[in-house]
Amino acid sequence: MIPDFLLRAWLAGVGLAAVAGPLGCFVVWRRMAYFGDTLAHSALLGVTVGLLLGVNLVLAVAVACLLIACLVVLAQGQKRLATDTVLGILAHSSLALGLVTLGLVDWLRVDLMGYLFGDILAVSSLDLRLIWLGGPLLLLALWRLWPSLLFATLHEEMAQAEGLPVLALRLALMLMVALLIAAAMKIVGVLLITAMLILPPAASRVVARTPEAMAIGAALAGIAAVTGGLWFSLWADTPAGPSVVVAALVLFGLAQVGRLAVRV
Repeated sequence: MIPDFLLRAWLAGVGLAAVAGPLGCFVVWRRMAYFGDTLAHSALLGVTVGLLLGVNLVLAVAVACLLIACLVVLAQGQKRLATDTVLGILAHSSLALGLVTLGLVDWLRVDLMGYLFGDILAVSSLDLRLIWLGGPLLLLALWRLWPSLLFATLHEEMAQAEGLPVLALRLALMLMVALLIAAAMKIVGVLLITAMLILPPAASRVVARTPEAMAIGAALAGIAAVTGGLWFSLWADTPAGPSVVVAALVLFGLAQVGRLAVRV
């Protein structure tokens, strides 16, 4: 008999992986790993503001991530600072602001480790409903935008010449990633979500022959990582969130070994 808390954790992880895999493909294709890191760091600022205002933390993190995403899109239009410089400024300043604010408020006691590294075993029924209601909506939006997003990702100048709203597509993608990070904060934590956005797609990329196959493979790799990571965490008594990321790393390593074996 599987304990209820473990079943909720697995269902939450599967719901997250099913969305993070396809979205993560665009993060990999567009070389946006640092952007994901920036949003993850800004999530802690959202947690701080949410606690101070007494509002739902997922909503507060989502708003913070959405604002950062909009700032990044606006910053990409200017030429004075490189994009990676802007991302670095936003990532570290938002993280520092969140930590300093928490330190200034004496009456607020927060389990930072829980937010930084997540606690998938503490997922509630409400969290589960949020993931399984919001996840399909994100997947539906991604499916509707898939052809345009893929074209704009692979051939941005040509897509712009064809009249596609390249800037709006970029913003839509960043907003979807922001919403995913807000939902994933409690599961794997703000510091590990970028790994879940990158490792499963990177593992799938080794064996996939089409973009669609890579997206499906990334979702399956993420689900396998959640299953393997939770099992290992239960068996070895290790932190669940990091164990899931380590399982994703193992899958990536196996994919690389398999590719080398095929070449030989």
